[in-house]
Amino acid sequence: MKEYKKPQYAVLEKRLHERRKFIQVITGPRQVGKTTLIHQVLKGSGVRYTYISGDKAEGSGRSWIEKHWESARFISRKDVSEHILAIDEIQKIPDWSRTVKALWDEDSFKKSGIKVILSGSSGLLLQQGLAESLEGRFELTPMTHWTFSEMHEAFGWTAEKYAWFGGYPGSASLIRNEGRWKGYVRDSLVEPTIAKDILMMTRIDKPALLRQLFDLGCSFSGQILSYNKMLGQLQDAGNTTTLAGYLNLLDRAGLITGLEKYSGSVVRQKLSSPKLVVRNTALLSSARHEKLTDLLIKPEIWGRVVESAVGAHLVNSCEHTGIKVNYWRDANDEVDFVLSDGKKTIALEIKSGASTRKSGIDRFMKAYPSAKALIIGDSGIPWQEILARDPTELF
Repeated sequence: MKEYKKPQYAVLEKRLHERRKFIQVITGPRQVGKTTLIHQVLKGSGVRYTYISGDKAEGSGRSWIEKHWESARFISRKDVSEHILAIDEIQKIPDWSRTVKALWDEDSFKKSGIKVILSGSSGLLLQQGLAESLEGRFELTPMTHWTFSEMHEAFGWTAEKYAWFGGYPGSASLIRNEGRWKGYVRDSLVEPTIAKDILMMTRIDKPALLRQLFDLGCSFSGQILSYNKMLGQLQDAGNTTTLAGYLNLLDRAGLITGLEKYSGSVVRQKLSSPKLVVRNTALLSSARHEKLTDLLIKPEIWGRVVESAVGAHLVNSCEHTGIKVNYWRDANDEVDFVLSDGKKTIALEIKSGASTRKSGIDRFMKAYPSAKALIIGDSGIPWQEILARDPTELF
């Protein structure tokens, strides 16, 4: 694999060279290149640095962080220069946020030359620590699953390959053996995310239910499913509130999201049945027994894969932009995705030759005449082109 630098590289590099200092926090799902990004930036910074990982933390969390922080201070004072301290997987260190706050505030008062980078795979715990202790002291650099454009540039993938194998760069070398690739995704990506980033970091009363909900989300990606229907599909069923909470955890862990219904009423949005969408189509594909070559000749199933790929692209790309991604349905009329930034609204309908579902674009436009409609697929914009574009450009 040739070295590929994510767009966040330039952002982080610029911030580290600015005179004003903030703690730089990198967050995102597992295996999207956070550690690689840190090493690329550190090596290209021209500044001495210390890299440590919470995976190797020994003893109490506070003493471990203090020990390495003090070493960085010593180097900075000795060289009379700036020094970068990068702590990877920091969410694994107990009470990390309070310790970092105390040390950072002390350095800020003394105007030390230390600049700090933190990263973590568990957005759940990381965001909690940032909100509790580090408010006003950090800048966030979010990383998402790799886009089609990134996988194409790094590996030469076609849109069809990307729609099926998704955006995990670490698994790219395994796709020639789909059985091995699926095992890698399940065992090395999905299981650690659920077991370590969710179950070990958050109180879950029904872990079996959360796992079943994940499997259900993969099976029904691209479909609207009420919470009551979900309960009917699950064995260890709780209640709709529990399911909504678990779906939110899966979303924040970068696995599956539940899109809300587009409506002028926020209350109606919150009470709507969610449209399940995997945030990386590798999650969908690794759970199926078919291969890519099998599905390319099954238009109905392939259409679901394409819709999930477009949905994942919209959700990941619009995160942290202020653009909301929803769906719309009224009786039997449905619009696959609705993008809105508070001023403009764009309805996207995914058209497949095998689809028998009635399009709701006309009815949606009557209800929201100021909106813009786009047809993706048959007789419209090729879905491959949508995957290659930044959705914010549509506005």
